[in-house]
Amino acid sequence: MPGQQLLTELIKDMPAGERFDHIVKSIRTSFNCGAVALLRLQGEYLRPVAVSGLVTEAHGRKFSLAQHPRLSAVMTTSHALRFPPDSPLPDPYDGLLETQPGEALPVHDCMGTSLWLNGERWGALTLDSLTPGTFDQSRIDELDSYRPVLETAIRISMLEEEIRGLRRVRLDGAGNIAIGTEADNEIIGNSSAIRQIKKELEVVAASDLPVLLLGETGVGKEIFASYTHRLSARAARPMVYINCAALPEHLAESELFGHVKGAFSGATSDRAGRFETADKSTLFLDEVGELPLPVQAKLLRVLQNGEIQRLGSDKTRHVDVRILAATNRNLKEQITEGAFRADLYHRLSVYPIPIPPLRERGQDIPLLAGHFLELNRTRLGLRSLRLSADAEAALQTYPWPGNIRELEHVISRAAIKALSRGAQRHDIVTLDCRSLDLELPTSRHHAHATGEDSSDSLLKAVQGMQMKEAVKYFQQTLVLHELQQQQGSWSKTARALGMDPSNLHKLAQKLGLK
Repeated sequence: MPGQQLLTELIKDMPAGERFDHIVKSIRTSFNCGAVALLRLQGEYLRPVAVSGLVTEAHGRKFSLAQHPRLSAVMTTSHALRFPPDSPLPDPYDGLLETQPGEALPVHDCMGTSLWLNGERWGALTLDSLTPGTFDQSRIDELDSYRPVLETAIRISMLEEEIRGLRRVRLDGAGNIAIGTEADNEIIGNSSAIRQIKKELEVVAASDLPVLLLGETGVGKEIFASYTHRLSARAARPMVYINCAALPEHLAESELFGHVKGAFSGATSDRAGRFETADKSTLFLDEVGELPLPVQAKLLRVLQNGEIQRLGSDKTRHVDVRILAATNRNLKEQITEGAFRADLYHRLSVYPIPIPPLRERGQDIPLLAGHFLELNRTRLGLRSLRLSADAEAALQTYPWPGNIRELEHVISRAAIKALSRGAQRHDIVTLDCRSLDLELPTSRHHAHATGEDSSDSLLKAVQGMQMKEAVKYFQQTLVLHELQQQQGSWSKTARALGMDPSNLHKLAQKLGLK
């Protein structure tokens, strides 16, 4: 039976991600093709779970079935489907092939099959070969025979996920069992820091403990709060969001706790506050460090005994609200300065979770970039939108003071500029380093322009790091800078650095650059 050896390997105990990576690499070898992708269906999109032979940022994309007719055709059939070399349908991987980045796929062979789990569509497997005629009828039949193996591997991984969920069994508000899941389509990243944060949030979500998310502006604290809420027993009700920094001081109390008619000028009727709206659910207090001190005292009361009092009313009301809070400020410093209550801080920070800045998540940058590239490709109606090698190197060199939000804006701006400068929507639009308009602090040009010695700049960058981290940072900076100088050519970069190309590739993988 085809795939029997693969199945024997896949039933071994291993993480789902590792199992799926093993699948695509084994199938790519078995079918001797250029690229293989395993995609999971999420609504009307297919999101890559594991790929082999595609550029790194393909991991962060999601492919709309409505916009990719080949994928749509694969998902509507119950057997392997081949697209002949002369197929007029656009290929979703144009410009994304590892061996020919940025180029339209030449006449080539492509096939795919839908995958099912418990009678429902789970996703798809696609195979691409640059050699026409690679996939004859025998290969199509072979892919069909692989389907039970693939679906078994998926079933194993899903069962393991359910078992992990059962370990987090809890009761919801009605006394029913609620099982935690790992369903999350928003947190994009596979760095060790992100994996650890997700594990912690999966555990703390099962409780009603307050969580304080700490991190710079733009790191995505709201997304992590939403992730926590979706894993909690309160997920059936929507999470209520409030930006404390946007609350005028004279309206903050009314916005949070509500008011009665006549409580102040303009209060023409009774109004419930955000706490009452979030009863039996979760309230996310973004930028909680901006709350005025008088409101902090009332917030503390709610956290202590679950009671609120509408502005202008003597009546107390009981609410059952789980609090998630976030801030980009150092609340301990604010306590010292008298701008934040120490007792409120201790109530909110029962479980503090620092979210790392993007510059410390280099491994996640290509995935996030791929996500934003696909969003803009869809938004602008482009055939394909991708990064050149020097642009990808620049993204990983830049320190991202604005974090993920800045990355999103940089890519959106570059895509619009490319169109305004003559790129056609039916082209494969490649964004190069110049189109990103990034000032790279590690470049020699920048050091010269600012009059700053490059060694001083490097020392500042590694200040506070352990030796191991500093060495890794220096290696990343050196490799990425030279890669940019050599316009994305790894072989030329290896020669410039006096390294064997295979050793450079190994080092780049170790540093998280590939």
